[in-house]
Amino acid sequence: MKNCRALMSTELISIETSAPIYEAMKLLVAKQVTGLPVVEADGTLAGVITEKDMLRLLYEGDVRNSSVADFMTSSVTSFAPEDSIVDVCECLIQNNFRRVPIIENGKLVGIISRADIIRYILEIRRVDK
Repeated sequence: MKNCRALMSTELISIETSAPIYEAMKLLVAKQVTGLPVVEADGTLAGVITEKDMLRLLYEGDVRNSSVADFMTSSVTSFAPEDSIVDVCECLIQNNFRRVPIIENGKLVGIISRADIIRYILEIRRVDK
């Protein structure tokens, strides 16, 4: 079995904690993703912001000056690059996550999504594409 480093995506779309919340919404729509890792200016993972987190904007008051940090989830399950893909798969099955960040020395270095694991299953099962 491969480890996370072998499977993780490294072309990351992330947003900083200080970014305006509407900037995060626009980024989700433009990149057609359902969530983003949230980082500090130095690349340290601070949390994640998802579509679900942003749904609160419908009934919140004036949030024009709100930042991503005001809406993100800061308690994040993450994995290290050398962790097992099986562990990531079990996490995605047991939780309502679509992706997990991969962290090395506190910094965001990759992400693994459900789709990444599905592609890997197809590869190891040698199913024709």
